[in-house]
Formats: sequence, C-alpha cells, structure tokens
Amino acid sequence: MDTNTLSAFIAVAESHSFSLAAEQLFITQSAVSKRIAQLEDQLSQKLFDRIGRKVTLTEAGRELLPRAKTIISAIKDAGRAMGNLSGIVKGPLSLAASHHISLHRLPPVLRRFTKEHPDVQLNLRFDESEIAYNGVLHGDLELALITLAPQPDPAIYSQSIWIDKLQYVVSRDHVLADKKHVSLEELTNYAAILPGASTFTQQIVTEQFRRQALDLNVGISTNYLDTIRMMVSIGLGWSLLPETMIDSSLTVIETGSAPIQRHLGYIHHRDRTLSNAASKLVEMLSYS
Repeated sequence: MDTNTLSAFIAVAESHSFSLAAEQLFITQSAVSKRIAQLEDQLSQKLFDRIGRKVTLTEAGRELLPRAKTIISAIKDAGRAMGNLSGIVKGPLSLAASHHISLHRLPPVLRRFTKEHPDVQLNLRFDESEIAYNGVLHGDLELALITLAPQPDPAIYSQSIWIDKLQYVVSRDHVLADKKHVSLEELTNYAAILPGASTFTQQIVTEQFRRQALDLNVGISTNYLDTIRMMVSIGLGWSLLPETMIDSSLTVIETGSAPIQRHLGYIHHRDRTLSNAASKLVEMLSYS
C-alpha cells in the first residue's frame, strides 16, 4: 500500500468515477484501475461496486476512506513541517474566501501578500462560508476566510479578524421606514430577504427571533449580500446587513433588540501544520 494507490482510491471515491479520478490525478484511466486493483488485492477486499457507469463504495471501501484520508493528510503534513524548516516562503497555498470577504475585506491584504511573496502559488477559491468550512474540516483546504461558525467543530481553530455589526434595514419607501420603533414580532408580518437557512449568518438571526419564540418569515433567500442589498432597496422585503454595506437607498429600523454581530476571520484544522506561506498570510491578516 502506498500514497499513489491511496490517492487513486480517494479520487475515485469522491468523484464516483474512474475517468474523473484519472483527470484529477493526470494519469490514464487504466492506470487508476490498476492502482485500485492493486489496493483491493493487498487488502483482499472489494472496495467499489461498479453498476453500469455508477461507481459506489462497498462497506470495506467506506471503512477505508477516512483512514486513507488520514494517512495522506499525515504524509502531507510531515512534508510541510520539513519544508518549513528552511524558512522560505514559497509553494502552494490552498485557500478559500467567502464572497463578502473577497469583495470587502481581502483585496488589500491579498495585494500585499502576493507582492511580498511572489513564489507562493496561490490556489484561491471563492466559496460560501459553510462550504469553505467543510473544506478545511476535511483537509481539502489549508486556510479559509469566512463568517465564523457560532459553534465550531473542536477540530477547527478559528480566529476573529473583523467584526460585522448588523442592522435591520428596509427600503426608503417601505411601510416600516418611517416608524421610530419596530418590534421583532412586527417584522414577522413582513417578508425577509436573508441568506440560506444553513448559513452561519441566518443561524445568528434565527437565534435572536427564537429567543422571543418567533419564527422568521423568509420570502427570498440568497447567499450574496450585495444581491440582498439590491432587493431590499427596491422594496422586496427587510433584511439584516453589515453597517459597511448600508447606503442611502436603505433605512435602518430600530427594533430595541440586542445588537447582532457576526465575526469574520480565518480558520484552519488544528491537526494540520501550516505552511510558511499560510503562516505569513495569517500574520498579515492579524494586522489588517
């Protein structure tokens, strides 16, 4: 059993396809099949069921998958630890950032980082916070810049960098715009425009309503805050937006409820040794 066979096994398991796994690994499909056959022979277990074009894990395959990922992750981690001894900042850095952070927080930091460390091959993805979070948790990403989870997994290290103060807003011509005070209960009579139910942001909002035994009335859902701002501004509903995004097209409404804040920052896996490149980026973020 070696890293090549385990990597092939993981690629097939995650893509459910020998051909897609071959593309990911930059080898031929026959080479992937040979590696899987070798692994099955070594373990004396069938790892995949092949029905037509569908490839699924057997019970043995499901048992092996998390262990194979742990082995590959440990080997990569050892390589990073050895590479860090040189002190040189170079090599790949797998990073994901939420759309909001990418637009409103990351550009000056990223500009400085790429200028000071040109030998780093930045593999940057733009994902929803929850997707990026899972990428770090499962070892696919070294770092993620996201809205921090209200209740993070114990395996995740998180560090708050920015605090978004959120305000309830409506359009200037909304029926609630001229009221001095609007209760949360009254808000439930009108349609809300919020990020999806699985997002960390809506979880924070939902908790505030739940404490008063109220249910949100979500009319439209999208995970792009700039889109939410536009839809609120044309009168499609109310929302909760960061103060930094509130412009003259919106009216802030006072609910008398406790202020809502969401923490933005970076996360990484506690069991993963950060590369020199990741450590330098974290250092820059801490002073941003």
